[in-house]
Amino acid sequence: MPFGTTTFVILNISYNIVQTIAILYQAKLPPIKDGIQKPKKPSGYSDSGADIAYELKKNGIEIVTPIENPNIENDKDWVFPDTKKGIKAALKKGANIFWLNTILYKDHIIESFFDRDIQFVGQIPIQVDLYDDKFYTNQLLRENKIPIPKAQLISIENQANYSLNIDFPLVVKPIRGRGSQGVYLVKNKKELDERLKIIFSKNEYGNSVYVEQYLSGQEITITVMPAGIYNIENQSKKIIKPWCLPAVKRVNHDNGIAPYNGIVAVMENSSVLENSELSSQTIIETYQKCEIAAELLNIKAPIRIDCRSNKKGKYFLFDLNMKPNMTGPSRPQRKNQDSLTLLASRKIGWNYIDLLKNMLNQNWKASR
Repeated sequence: MPFGTTTFVILNISYNIVQTIAILYQAKLPPIKDGIQKPKKPSGYSDSGADIAYELKKNGIEIVTPIENPNIENDKDWVFPDTKKGIKAALKKGANIFWLNTILYKDHIIESFFDRDIQFVGQIPIQVDLYDDKFYTNQLLRENKIPIPKAQLISIENQANYSLNIDFPLVVKPIRGRGSQGVYLVKNKKELDERLKIIFSKNEYGNSVYVEQYLSGQEITITVMPAGIYNIENQSKKIIKPWCLPAVKRVNHDNGIAPYNGIVAVMENSSVLENSELSSQTIIETYQKCEIAAELLNIKAPIRIDCRSNKKGKYFLFDLNMKPNMTGPSRPQRKNQDSLTLLASRKIGWNYIDLLKNMLNQNWKASR
């Protein structure tokens, strides 16, 4: 697959070697891209990384940690920073699989280790860099006949004299956002202007924002898994294309927006659709669109796609997340931390370790 001047060959790995896993977390802000800043989760996903590491260790899967006897309550005892120093420390401890539980981008330091004899769980950094741009990705999906809400960009330069081609109400969001952080519903031009002033004065998300048509119907989240070999109902199945886990319904919105899961645990406002709706033609067609999207993006790990219906019940894909959160109830203090993906996984009979093992099975090796 050509990306600029570099070609990455992605290989599925099934060597009979002892897998020793290191979990990486995000240690710093990603670089600004075309004037756009992607925000950093305060914990850098060290919380979900520790959930993953503890669950793997608890189930007899070999992991390495920064310290010999990690404290169950200290997230960063379980995970390595995604820095050169952190990666080298994990290699020194014997890691041969890196779980990229971090925000990736072009020229991320992990790429400098792609020529090593190690494997990875997660996405290809340069693809994340490309598809993290919501406007670019949604344009790509629209060009491929996938239903996307009307949208446009407003920059700091034209915030005083922009013209809209979308009717209110509108949703304002970062171009390189993270979940519902920084996402707002505005009902008229006055509210939009006030929100733009706040966003650009704080300079948290860069010099442009994304505004899109607000859809008033039901919101669902669909996790799409990459092609690969999976254990489902105690049978090994080879699935040759991306495929969807059952859709999860989002409820109890705050001013039309699903609350950020750093404030409200997703278990409190989310549940898998009822069987009758899961088998409906509308949901099946939405799955098909999500699978096409995932195939276009050549995913190597799960992605999460948020969809919402209009007044007529037609679903539109409005947010594609290349790095869904993978929190889980592995530790006693984290029993309410099912992620949206884990909620969906339970519907097909997977618990947290089943989900993680199936993700681990899709590991890949990159060679320049």
